[in-house]
Amino acid sequence: MANYTPPLRDMKFVFREMFGGDDLQKLDGYGDFSADVVDAVLEEAGKLAAEVLFPLNRTGDEEGCHLENGVVRTPKGFKEAYQRFAEGGWCGIGADPEFGGQGLPKSINMLIEEMICSANMAFGMYPGLTHGAYNALELYGTDEQKQMYLPKFVDGSWSGTMCLTEPHCGTDLGLIRTRAEPVGDGSYKITGTKIFISAGEHDLTQNIVHLVLAKLPGAPNSTKGISLFIVPKFLPKPDGSVGPRTGAVCGSLEHKMGIKANATCVMNFDNAVGWLVGEPNKGMRAMFAMMNTARLGVGVQGLGLAEVAYQSAVVYAKDRLQGRALKGAKSPEKPADSIIVHPDVRKNLLTGKALTEGVRMLVMWISIALDRAARAATETERRDADDLVQLLTPVVKSLGTDVGFDVANLGVQVFGGHGFIREHGMEQFVRDARITQLYEGTNGIQALDLVGRKMGAHFGRYLRSFFHPVQAFVEENSSDPAMEEYVLNLAKALGRLQQAVGAVATKGLSNQNEAGAAAMDLLNMFGYVALAYLWARAAKIAMGKLNDDPHGFYKGKIKTAKFYMVKILPRTGTLLSTILAGGDTLMDVEEELFDVATAA
Repeated sequence: MANYTPPLRDMKFVFREMFGGDDLQKLDGYGDFSADVVDAVLEEAGKLAAEVLFPLNRTGDEEGCHLENGVVRTPKGFKEAYQRFAEGGWCGIGADPEFGGQGLPKSINMLIEEMICSANMAFGMYPGLTHGAYNALELYGTDEQKQMYLPKFVDGSWSGTMCLTEPHCGTDLGLIRTRAEPVGDGSYKITGTKIFISAGEHDLTQNIVHLVLAKLPGAPNSTKGISLFIVPKFLPKPDGSVGPRTGAVCGSLEHKMGIKANATCVMNFDNAVGWLVGEPNKGMRAMFAMMNTARLGVGVQGLGLAEVAYQSAVVYAKDRLQGRALKGAKSPEKPADSIIVHPDVRKNLLTGKALTEGVRMLVMWISIALDRAARAATETERRDADDLVQLLTPVVKSLGTDVGFDVANLGVQVFGGHGFIREHGMEQFVRDARITQLYEGTNGIQALDLVGRKMGAHFGRYLRSFFHPVQAFVEENSSDPAMEEYVLNLAKALGRLQQAVGAVATKGLSNQNEAGAAAMDLLNMFGYVALAYLWARAAKIAMGKLNDDPHGFYKGKIKTAKFYMVKILPRTGTLLSTILAGGDTLMDVEEELFDVATAA
């Protein structure tokens, strides 16, 4: 069976010991978040995740959502769980107190999101989508729009969606056909069809507020002609209650591989009433406010699934008796040894542990930077923090979701045949994790964002936000004998990454296909080197605390860091080789040769 215990000890290590999270209290607006308050919030979130949401994960997957007369019914128990979630203030825990939120730092909110995703990713998507809508309206909505919608998002009585994709286009939003016709009273009639709309229709909230991309009459036929509109399911009344239903209707539910307890809808807008958000033809700016939040959130989804899959595999590996250790019985009093004695099982578990805990460190690095980008005292500090966020957001999204899928697959492998059977719960994690590599921009799109936008931004300033601290760590610790193994491996991998960046930048100037062919490999290199840097930092901290380690927590950090350096980080060597090989072998294959094997 699947098992989940919130990893509070590791979360506190990453937040407090690695990144000095308690210092956030010094930032403007975060003064109330003392260590005791943070611990209490995390512990309560952990209880909610483990005791309320996790028991609904498998049953929600098996029951799924149902469309009845235009209304989606969520699985049994979801409505009650959502009510408890909202009443506990969790919908707006990171929102501005001006709108009823609690103003929690983003770094703490990310840890809460991870626990929710581990316990029940499908459930977490309902408030998660609302959070994206909240961010867009907070940045670009009028004062009237903010006062109408944001308090409702915060108290959980209304929810939000992002309506971007259409049947004929995915990432290429310039091709959208949804139209917005001005009525003359400040409102618009929105007509079109959107697909893959998570939480587009459900029975958890009184109202659902869609943020819809559409084109005004005469708008350019490109992304420069896109505007963003608020389109509620029910028209709001001045007193905040809901009025008549608009023309925003769920046409059907998508039949999906995973996240079946979340309603993924085809939304039909038939002269639905909407209001412009921000300036005409400037919808992409507001869309990216939602997307950047969503991309980090999806990376956290991958992390959450990796954690629950890893935990479940460890429990199974310790309990399952099969075979004997290769060097002799470990438990001679039992009919067989636990499978955790076998090298291949250990490799799978340690890979899961190293990647999962590594991604948690990466997420926290970026989350702390988000808090500093928003609240640091000087413009320079805010800019420097934001540079790191901009550079590594595609890495967090891609690496986090790849790790989620890979660790879930490793968990199935540990379970053996039982992993393939629904009753044991592991196969659900694989199915749920697969979508994370696709939505909010496929991981290939993240790679193009990194190479095409982030690497060259501000004459390499974003890159320096990463390379400078990593190089500084190498130099500061190169003479420490205890750190030699970590620093040497990190330095080699960093050199490979710098060589790869230089090669891609040089080749890409003359041939864009070269940059495109190398993009995914380069993004993966960034991820592996980032994790190596973070594992080296974790090992250094742990070395200094071995004298007070009754449960072996710090010892485990040191040994996992060593495993990462010698068993996972060498992947950067292969990635460098594929990058330097160029893109000719991809682009020189004529299109008709792809199906030549089926020719008569």
